[in-house]
Amino acid sequence: MVEVVEAKGKHLEVMWDDGLVLNSHLKNKSEWHVYRKGAPWRRSWDTLRASIQTDDFVAVCFGAPTVETYRQNDRERHPGLGRLGPDLCRHDDNLVEAIDLMLSYPNRQARLRDVMVDQHVMQGVGNVYRCEVLWAAELSPWTHIADLTHHDAVLIVNTAAKMVRTNQGRIRRATTSHTSGGLAVYGRTGQGCIRCSETIESRPVGRQGRMLFWCPGCQVRLDRQLPTEIRHMDPHPAAVKYLNELPWRTREAG
Repeated sequence: MVEVVEAKGKHLEVMWDDGLVLNSHLKNKSEWHVYRKGAPWRRSWDTLRASIQTDDFVAVCFGAPTVETYRQNDRERHPGLGRLGPDLCRHDDNLVEAIDLMLSYPNRQARLRDVMVDQHVMQGVGNVYRCEVLWAAELSPWTHIADLTHHDAVLIVNTAAKMVRTNQGRIRRATTSHTSGGLAVYGRTGQGCIRCSETIESRPVGRQGRMLFWCPGCQVRLDRQLPTEIRHMDPHPAAVKYLNELPWRTREAG
């Protein structure tokens, strides 16, 4: 008997009365559908990752990169998932635990940008919130976890929790009222930062190549960007002239 179906960040867990848990990690185009028995599916059989069938209905998971099972009383030994961090969407989850997990992260040279979206540290932070929280905290995405102070970790977790909870139930996420899109850096490549007027940059990061957006002008605290990662400005005079004439760089002169 299925007793509980619960969303935890990007993970959906289906729990049976005998302690069996089916965990599906949903990313990008991953989704669950429920159909009456015999009804046509809206997605192809090739994307099927798991299905749960009853006499009258079938629940189908499409496109999930990871689907695993484990026993509820043996969560710590789960080979792929392990123990998830606190869910920032839940007001009763312990944020202190997320702070401790961040500060004690096993890979001390891991970049802050990657640790923030690790569901073992905290749930609910995706790519949009990662970019927006780092901007709000004025922290460089290239910060090493080993360089974080306790104050930094508290700031990150509390800011992330506030953003996630404020946007619960909203179709369009917003973290600031000072831009038309409601976001400070995400999706604003080449535009001026609302805090320092520097030009916002972006770059694909991680195995999935998700776009990271940040302001190189004011997100400089604990910056550990490697020399090979620095994008040098095009020295061509036309490029320099174009950048200098951007509206947010000529605001004072005008």
